[in-house]
Amino acid sequence: MKIIFIRHGQTKGNEEKRYIGKIDESLSQKGIEEIKKRLYPNADIVFVSPMKRCIETAKIIYPSSKYIICSDFRECDFGSFEGKNYDELKNNPDYQNWIDSMGTIPIPKGESHEQFKTRCCNEFEGIVKTFQSTAALIVHGGTIMAILEKYAVPKSDFYSYQVKNGAGYITEFENGQLKIITELK
Repeated sequence: MKIIFIRHGQTKGNEEKRYIGKIDESLSQKGIEEIKKRLYPNADIVFVSPMKRCIETAKIIYPSSKYIICSDFRECDFGSFEGKNYDELKNNPDYQNWIDSMGTIPIPKGESHEQFKTRCCNEFEGIVKTFQSTAALIVHGGTIMAILEKYAVPKSDFYSYQVKNGAGYITEFENGQLKIITELK
């Protein structure tokens, strides 16, 4: 099964380097223009996070495709860090502890790293059990990182799979593993 992972286009919050998880932002004009300039592979089916930024990206890339909303592909709930950037958080001891832990401790009033990764991977497992055609997943950077950390071979850590807005990976899923064929830049 071929799986195309695509991170949504850029939003105003992304441009300002803010933690945008549960905030339901639309694409920025810059984000729309960047998505329209790129070429993406064809897909038989499109799975999308329920967030506006992902749905809007899917409509631009695959305008005539039907898509399936997958609620557990939404981005991490950044709790008390939500909507803020590094400059606004750098003197916050909770934020510093979270950074020092490489994001592994729970976010105050938010979601733990493990909860987030488990949620995303469970949704992914449901898809690969049900569908066998070429699928595109229009999701969030963290969602891509969580799935690839668990399934990609050779193994690598969560942060090694970071992708820019509108970018992603073309993969092949076989025998419970994802082989990265190429990176979409």
